[in-house]
Amino acid sequence: MTCAYPRSLSRIQVCIFTLVVWCSQLTAQIPSGKPAIDPSKAIVYRVATNDRIRVGVFQEPDLDMIARVDVKGTVNLPLLGPIKVSNLTIPEAELAIENTYRDGRFLHNPQVTISVEEYTPREVSIQGQVKNPGRYPLPIEQTMSVLELVTRAQGFTDTAKGTAVTVTRINPDGTKDVFIVDVESLIKGKNKAKAEDSSQVLLPGDIVYVPERFI
Repeated sequence: MTCAYPRSLSRIQVCIFTLVVWCSQLTAQIPSGKPAIDPSKAIVYRVATNDRIRVGVFQEPDLDMIARVDVKGTVNLPLLGPIKVSNLTIPEAELAIENTYRDGRFLHNPQVTISVEEYTPREVSIQGQVKNPGRYPLPIEQTMSVLELVTRAQGFTDTAKGTAVTVTRINPDGTKDVFIVDVESLIKGKNKAKAEDSSQVLLPGDIVYVPERFI
């Protein structure tokens, strides 16, 4: 980069000006060290079973702790015992703990902060007529669509029926939902592709199956 310097600048001022420009360019080229997050795919994270979370209470260091969410979706906290936090957002979990401290008259004005120290693995599986079937991790705090999962599995085989990809989801209450997604139309950009197919977001534990096309 060539810079035009004002004639009124002294030699020392020119050197300082050049150094500032060089540093600004160098800073812009340094990577942040964190993977870029696509804002369009960002989701509000919900605490999951086996997450390891840090719970802090302002000006109450004896109540600070790190705990793992158990299979019942609870953490065992000082004075309170087990508190349900699974499937809550971080602000919701903080509020639940604050209310419990307040309602039990343990603290007058508790201020709780929660951070996730270790995320539990969040996976989905894809089977059937894809080139690389198996289990795939879901990105933390971002979504993954059925189309993106098929792409990660190296695409369909030659005999895949991509118009009838099924997604099986087991709900917390034990019930089962099954969705059918026309991934082939999404890939080819056909007009019959449904908006709900392109927005079909996978959740942890979902099972995707690509059936075989009968010739």
